Amino acid sequence: MIVMALDHVRDFFGGVGVSPTNLATTTMPLFFTRWITHLCAPVFFLLTGTGAYLAARRRPANDVAWLLFTRGAWLLVLEVVVLRCLGLTFNFDYRVTVLTVLWAIGWSMIALSALVRLRLQPRTILAFGIVMIATHNLLDPIRPAAFGAFAPLWTMLHVQGFLVNTPRHVVLQAYPLIPWIGVTAAGFGLGPIFDWTPERRRALLLRVGLGMTAGFVVLRWLNVYGDPSRWSVQPSTAFTVVSFLNTTKYPPSLLFLLMTLGPALLLLRALERPATGALRPVLIFGRVPMFYFLGHMFVIHALAVVVCWLRYGGVHWMFESPDLGHFPITEPPGWPLPLPMVYVIWVSVVVAMYPLCRWYAGVKGRSHSAWLGYL
Repeated sequence: MIVMALDHVRDFFGGVGVSPTNLATTTMPLFFTRWITHLCAPVFFLLTGTGAYLAARRRPANDVAWLLFTRGAWLLVLEVVVLRCLGLTFNFDYRVTVLTVLWAIGWSMIALSALVRLRLQPRTILAFGIVMIATHNLLDPIRPAAFGAFAPLWTMLHVQGFLVNTPRHVVLQAYPLIPWIGVTAAGFGLGPIFDWTPERRRALLLRVGLGMTAGFVVLRWLNVYGDPSRWSVQPSTAFTVVSFLNTTKYPPSLLFLLMTLGPALLLLRALERPATGALRPVLIFGRVPMFYFLGHMFVIHALAVVVCWLRYGGVHWMFESPDLGHFPITEPPGWPLPLPMVYVIWVSVVVAMYPLCRWYAGVKGRSHSAWLGYL
């Protein structure tokens, strides 16, 4: 969650149209600033499934399915209304809408609710998720146009693209659903290991994490399957490494997920022990994840408004998103800040969010209201 904020600060302050993964224009610092944040989304989806399993241990399957369905539906509302208008754009001009991570997590929870309601065993749901992750790249050649009037449905499932694209309205889905549903299902199937002894669990996480990481290296080296973008030798060794690591996130390819989830399992193993010392404050963010997510987006955008006013004496750019090329803001001339300043703002945002999250964690701890579970 802390690393995630770095990418969102870069979105607002580092240049809306700047692509960190375009080898023709990127720099090493910019690419790896983006690359380290790739870890975030796969972990969110994986642990969404694991959290659902931990909840299912204590409740009837139908109750868990309903909880997942309602929370998933709530995330869809938050994406379209709260995140888009009060976080990303600071406007209610729906000419341009980009559906991002809450949209995909919401649908993944709804899909998982159906699997739970069928009373499938965790190992069956795990197998379902692994198959989706491993095979969905076989669907890459199928384009939305092949489905005629149902093209938006295929776009929603497997292609980053437009659900609506007219002169009056544009709706772009950034996170196609099939692989993310697979990751969430795999996370649910991973859940039973948290009923094991710590030694047995850590041994499994080590083996699987190393195996997935090695699988990424081997499959990527072979360059025949697992990602629609092939790596190639570049003018320098450093950029050849960048090409090797530059896997596809939208939708997340098999290689992207091996590259991120393998190390994620190793980190999960390493961070399992109780947080002590300087790491203890980090737990506060984990207690109020939705509050942190929505709050940090608002804070980042608000800081962009302040910086814009100080530099230009006006702020209208920060509220304008008339087309996809100017989403979520319209950048003033010379707007992007140097990358070191992006890092300074990132740290400032995380520090600013801490007292707010600590306050809200206290509110949740003192309250018995069920609706707070949705925030």
